[in-house]
Amino acid sequence: MVRISKQKRNIERLKYQPVLPYPYDVEIFRVSDLKQRTPKERMSVTYRYEFYMLICVTQGECIQWVDFEPISCSTGTFLAISPGQVHNFGHDENWDGWIILFRSEFLIPNTSTLNELKLAFDFGRLPSILNLNHNELRRSIASIEQMIEDLLIEGTEEDIHMLLRYQLYAFVTWLSILHKCKRMNETIDSQTSLRFISFQKLVEKYFAKLSHVSEYATRLNCTEKTLTRATMAAVGISAKAFISARINLEAKRLLMHTDYSISDIAEKLNFKEATHFSKFFKRETGCTPAEFRQQHL
Repeated sequence: MVRISKQKRNIERLKYQPVLPYPYDVEIFRVSDLKQRTPKERMSVTYRYEFYMLICVTQGECIQWVDFEPISCSTGTFLAISPGQVHNFGHDENWDGWIILFRSEFLIPNTSTLNELKLAFDFGRLPSILNLNHNELRRSIASIEQMIEDLLIEGTEEDIHMLLRYQLYAFVTWLSILHKCKRMNETIDSQTSLRFISFQKLVEKYFAKLSHVSEYATRLNCTEKTLTRATMAAVGISAKAFISARINLEAKRLLMHTDYSISDIAEKLNFKEATHFSKFFKRETGCTPAEFRQQHL
């Protein structure tokens, strides 16, 4: 990981740029190795990534911060962090694990070729947090270590790249299947789950334009009550609260990561007045936008 620019409020953008002459678009290393080669003060910086990061905790306990929320991790915790998310490793020392970094370019691009589309993997299907049992963790570690071994195979860069790509796809597809099985065991109705996934994708796409449950229900061809039931079953909060949480998360990102005025942020998030945005933010966060920004200077 290489720092490319320091942003205000102690959030820095990171792009994928391994030490040359490393030629691949995926990099794998242990957390302990990262700590050894990185100054302690750099490990405590909050970053906004321009690449995917997978973290597999193999021993110990820690708290990771993702999009300003603490996530308690222990042996077997698997985290998936996407480009644009904000992450901090926290201050815990007595833990270790594997980290996999890869650029978006490493993924098979969406094309009009049917066979290629069948090979593409939608990382939106991968859960952001997954807790692995002992056997699942062992298999995960074996998959990661196999990728590391294959990095050393003598061959063309193109062939090794292809091998690593499909190994990663196999690994994350298996994790996605695990997630589905766990969700099924939690007796979440499949139709309800699929409706929530569709809702989640729409919110991610339109949260800055649409803020009413009715607008999403119309696009999903269901009633507001049906959509709220699906959201409650999936994440334990109402559809309205889910939309508000996504808007609030983006507000936090803009307040900490940019120099936009509060009025500009209100406009970007489709609030008619800055005062309406401030009331919304205080209701969701417990402080005004100005207070939140001041706290994170």
